Amino acid sequence: MFDFRQLRYFIAVAEELSFTRAAIRLHISQPPLSQQIQALERDLGVSLLERSKRKVALTESGQVFLEQARQIMAQAEQARSRAKAVAAGHSGQLRLAYTLSVSFHPALPRTLLRHRQAAPEVDIQLCEMYTEPQFAALLANEIDVGFVRDLPRHLQDSRQLQLRVLDREPLLLALPSNHPLATRDALRMAEVVNEAFVSQPRELAATLHDRLTTLAGAAGFQPRIVQQTQQINGLLALVAAGVGLALVPATMRAVQLAGVSYVPLADEAAHLLLAVASRAGDPSPVLAQFLATVEASAAAHGG
Repeated sequence: MFDFRQLRYFIAVAEELSFTRAAIRLHISQPPLSQQIQALERDLGVSLLERSKRKVALTESGQVFLEQARQIMAQAEQARSRAKAVAAGHSGQLRLAYTLSVSFHPALPRTLLRHRQAAPEVDIQLCEMYTEPQFAALLANEIDVGFVRDLPRHLQDSRQLQLRVLDREPLLLALPSNHPLATRDALRMAEVVNEAFVSQPRELAATLHDRLTTLAGAAGFQPRIVQQTQQINGLLALVAAGVGLALVPATMRAVQLAGVSYVPLADEAAHLLLAVASRAGDPSPVLAQFLATVEASAAAHGG
C-alpha cells in the first residue's frame, strides 16, 4: 500500500512535470524520487506518468490520481491539526454549569469571553444549576466544570473535587425603597430582627438560605421567612411588592428594579463564595485549557 511520502513525491512531480525540478523542490536526489514513483505505479497497477527524454506528462489515470492524492494529503493535514488542537485543549466540548446568581458576577462573562478568544473551536455547553446539584453532576461525569457558591459539604466529595476560589462576594439586604432603613449606608442583621424575609427554598438553594439563617442566628434570632420563590431574581419582585427583605449577593445590584434598594451588610460573615469546581485529576485537555483561562482572567482582575 502506498504511503504519504509517495503521495507527496508524486504530487511534486505532477505539478513540476519534471523529475529534476521535483527533486530540487523536495530536497532529495533524483534516483530515489524515480524509484518511489515507480513503486507507487507498481502498487496501483497503473501508469501515472508518461516519460520521455524531453518531457514528463500525466496519464489520464495520473490526472485522476493527482486530484485524489491532493485530497488525501489535505485531509491528513486537517486530521493532524485537529488532533493537535484537541491535545492542546483548543478543540472539543466543555460542559459548564453555573448558578443563576453567578450570571450577574463579572467573572463568568469575562472568563467565557477570554476562553472564546483563546479556543474558539471549543463547544461550551452551558446549563444553569444550583451548587449542590453541580457537585453531584461533576461526580457523575455529567458536567466538566461549574461555577459554584459553596464548598462541598461532604469530606469524600471534597477529596474528589478541586475548587479554585475566585471571590468572596459581599452580601446585601434588598429592601423596599420606601423602607425606613433603605437609605442607610450599611446595616447589621441585628437591626432587622423583626423584619419578614423572602428566600429561595433550601432544597434548591441551600447556600444562600443557610447563610441567611447563619447570619440571623449570629445576631440572635431566627429569620421569619414569609414567602419563597425558586429563582433569586424572583426575590426582588417580592421585595418590591413589600412582602419582605431578601439577602442577595452584591452583584445583584445590576438588577435595577423599581421599588428595590440595596444596603450592604456589615456583619463579619456577610459574604458568599464564588469558586470554579472540577473533578480532581481530570485529564481533559479542554478542561485544562479552560482552568488556565480562569487563572489568567482572575489574575488580570486581581482575583
